[in-house]
Amino acid sequence: MFLENLINESNSYYVSTDKALIFKKPTPIKVINVVYPNNKAIINKAVFDHISTLDYNGLYRGKYIEFDAKESKNKTSFPLSNIKEHQLLHIQNVLNHKGIVFLIIFICNSFYLLDGKTLINFIKNENRKSIPIDFIKEKAYKIEEKYIPRLDYLKIVDSLYFKGEYDEKN
Repeated sequence: MFLENLINESNSYYVSTDKALIFKKPTPIKVINVVYPNNKAIINKAVFDHISTLDYNGLYRGKYIEFDAKESKNKTSFPLSNIKEHQLLHIQNVLNHKGIVFLIIFICNSFYLLDGKTLINFIKNENRKSIPIDFIKEKAYKIEEKYIPRLDYLKIVDSLYFKGEYDEKN
């Protein structure tokens, strides 16, 4: 939740400054039972309705953008078990349709943006159950934590997907 809170704050800033429209997707649940103590509806039983894809999606500079937030307490590597098979398939589908897709990973007290293409290539070419921290430090992009926005990940998205096209006025 720590990482998601920082991303939510950043996304609120991006929306309020009209820089991007990126939102957290709600978890798809099916309500089984609701109780009404003191005339307030409280869901006391629910199940996941279907599997979800990635945590966040929206529009940025006319392009579809989608990403997931991942945290790991492991100091030497990021376990690939943190990414579900259906999420990997979804990342590949977004790439196939020329969308922007990545992970934001919090590991070793640092934030990294790992591009979807780099992630898929690693999985296809390496026979490992985790991504070594050295690979992340070398191939992912470190996101600096700031005051506003808390995590300015769009700065990295600009350098990766809009090389030389970014106008500082936007």
